[in-house]
Amino acid sequence: MGAALPLGDPAPADGLLPTSAARDAAERGFGVYLHVPFCRVRCGYCDFNTYTATELRGARQEDYAGHAVDEVRFARRTLEASGLPGREASTVFFGGGTPTLLPAADLVRMLAAVRDEFGLAPGAEVTTEANPDSVGPADLEALAAGGFTRVSFGMQSAVPHVLAALDRTHDPARVPLVVRWARDAGLDVSLDLIYGTPGESLDDWRRSVDAVVAERPDHVSAYALIVEEGTKLARQIRRGELAEPSDDLEADMYELADDAFAAAGYEWYEVSNWATSPDHRSRHNLGYWRGDDWWGVGPGAHSHIGGVRWWNAKHPAAYAERIAAGVSPAVGRETLDAPTRETERVLLATRIREGIAVSSLGAGGRHAVAGLIADGLVEARTALGGRLVLTRRGRLLADAVVRRLLAD
Repeated sequence: MGAALPLGDPAPADGLLPTSAARDAAERGFGVYLHVPFCRVRCGYCDFNTYTATELRGARQEDYAGHAVDEVRFARRTLEASGLPGREASTVFFGGGTPTLLPAADLVRMLAAVRDEFGLAPGAEVTTEANPDSVGPADLEALAAGGFTRVSFGMQSAVPHVLAALDRTHDPARVPLVVRWARDAGLDVSLDLIYGTPGESLDDWRRSVDAVVAERPDHVSAYALIVEEGTKLARQIRRGELAEPSDDLEADMYELADDAFAAAGYEWYEVSNWATSPDHRSRHNLGYWRGDDWWGVGPGAHSHIGGVRWWNAKHPAAYAERIAAGVSPAVGRETLDAPTRETERVLLATRIREGIAVSSLGAGGRHAVAGLIADGLVEARTALGGRLVLTRRGRLLADAVVRRLLAD
């Protein structure tokens, strides 16, 4: 059921934000994230705030869309009262869990609430995550008709034994079908992969990468497996039932994928993300990396507005109780101080292809540039022109690059 919520100050019941949150709001993008916390089975590696049917206790999946709509309405009223009215959503993202375990009509209803309360900017990007076995042609057609523009399928691997190690239940042969159905419905398609699964060889990974390239999605994500404490996978590794992922093998897998995607016409735009063109980058996720504003709807969802971050009650039943009472579902929040905001800005901006301006760094970061060029971690010509953009070696060592840029 996910990691514990962070520590922070109690969130006010009315949800009102400090006046500082409204400062320079017109310069920041605004998105809405809707968390759908339901899964058929719990994957052994997953640390997200999700619930199977037997874990709901006091909450009903069929009531969820109504609670989410109520929070969207609460969000609009709260932002207006906090001096932040009138911003249309440029992106909307349904994540989870498996959002498409809900009927398509429920997801469309939730999107309609965002449109009614905030409005959608012209050309807004509207994405839902989906498992390959959680949708059919009619579902995808209904989503497209209801205003969705994009679907992100959790493929993870094309190799049955790798999927089994991850507790993924779909048949790899279904991926080409759902991609075709989504295309027929007029939706853009992203495929998501995970590499470094215990027992996954480099040849297994090549097979998955080749399978993705064969489908020609608009966008690809490939994330190294992280062993999260408290998960089934972490327990299996601790007991010696599975081998811990190898850093060296994961680096080889990343390089293999980057070569294959580049050869197929994909361009990296964030360390773990590639797209066929700038128009097919995930604008919602770019909003996170650029420090924009977003309101997160649903149990355990996090929000960020102008340096204020807060998080909702985790369990769907606790969340529903707060919504029914007409109070903020948030249970904690923090106002980020200037050093924390600067650390996050450097951490996130460094990961994306547009990079970070050398002039925006502190003295220690500017001093580190020559060494980063010499070590082959940033593109030399771009750095000499005033921006730091990671080389592939730099992408593999992105955390080390950030530490050097933040050094005093």
